[in-house]
Amino acid sequence: MQTLPGGHSIEEIARKWHDLAQRRLEYYTELYRSGRWRHYYTEDRFAIRMLDVIAAARKWDALTGAPASQPSEDRSRHDDKMRPAA
Repeated sequence: MQTLPGGHSIEEIARKWHDLAQRRLEYYTELYRSGRWRHYYTEDRFAIRMLDVIAAARKWDALTGAPASQPSEDRSRHDDKMRPAA
């Protein structure tokens, strides 16, 4: 395990970035589900941002060897909630 000058291992740093990417994915998923995204983004801008968030989460999954990012079990049981509010 490599350690950087600050005493943190590369694996520890990668795990923290992975956790951040996961939290960001959860935040944007909830933003979409609730329809609040409409207050901050146009549809095109939000779609681009969401694709970037998903791509970042997948990259950190691959770098850390974690299973691929997927919605939590609670979300998958309620697929109808994934549609934005009217």
